[in-house]
Amino acid sequence: MSAPAPDTGTPSRLRIGIDLGGTKTEGIVMAADGGILTRLRRPTPQQQGYDAVLENIRELVRALEQAAGGPCRVGIGTPGAISTRSGLLKNSNTVCLNGRPVQQDLQALLQRELRIANDANCFALSEARDGAAAGAAVVFGVILGTGVGGGIVVRGQLVEGAQHIAGEWGHNVLEPDGPACYCGRRGCVETFLSGPGLLRDYRSHGGEAAIDTHEIVARAVTGDVRATAAMQRYLARFGRALATVINILDPDVVVLGGGMSSLDALYGEGIKHLARHVFDAVGPAAGPEDLADAVATLRQRVCRNRHGDSSGVRGAAQLWNAAE
Repeated sequence: MSAPAPDTGTPSRLRIGIDLGGTKTEGIVMAADGGILTRLRRPTPQQQGYDAVLENIRELVRALEQAAGGPCRVGIGTPGAISTRSGLLKNSNTVCLNGRPVQQDLQALLQRELRIANDANCFALSEARDGAAAGAAVVFGVILGTGVGGGIVVRGQLVEGAQHIAGEWGHNVLEPDGPACYCGRRGCVETFLSGPGLLRDYRSHGGEAAIDTHEIVARAVTGDVRATAAMQRYLARFGRALATVINILDPDVVVLGGGMSSLDALYGEGIKHLARHVFDAVGPAAGPEDLADAVATLRQRVCRNRHGDSSGVRGAAQLWNAAE
């Protein structure tokens, strides 16, 4: 006897997730059982301005609903967040969206209620619901990519905070005399742990201007002195920065995402640095056995993501529960 067909659900139970990025906008149709039925991508017309970006989303939703066979609930992950004071989008690196009533305008365009959340929150939700942290009570989702962000999920529900900035560890100041950040401060975590942050640090210590982050990592593996030093600084800062979050939140699982999360060294030397700063781990007088125990414990708590680049768009769809 053949296996039963998966529960895809009727169109009214299907969910559309939209991941609005600076260069591309991705959309999926998600079935009631979490399976992806349709996936579409379009360039984000950021240079054409605000109206063009929103119209692009409307066209993408139309195409996805045509594939789904009818109207669906829509969740959208955006860079930045909706201000609880003004209702306008803030902190977006797709700058044409800042200060604009994105949610209200999209609801008018699509003629329905929408759910919108920060893209890092969508990543965290996806990994907490059915990803690497499935079943964990408290999850911190980390984005290490072009920027540095994060999201908090408690018992399967997003914690966005009073001003929708919960989890934004990338804009804690790590080194006050560090590089200028777009947020107006200096030495934010993002200026060191993002991909561009690693590249800037490498170049500021005499590294070649022509290479990219992938080449820095590759050269470090072969023992190149400047690349190795840059990676050591990166991993030490990773440990100090993430320990601050763990000391405050004490999550059951930390899931790493974004392009930099593929670095194997994060899960080796990076966790050793982390262990030296987590309050429950080791102190200055600890011996090698204490450090080894702390590292082993943290390796059970800090992990790679399961859904990769799909986490953000999956989490956007999961802003709606399957049963709603």
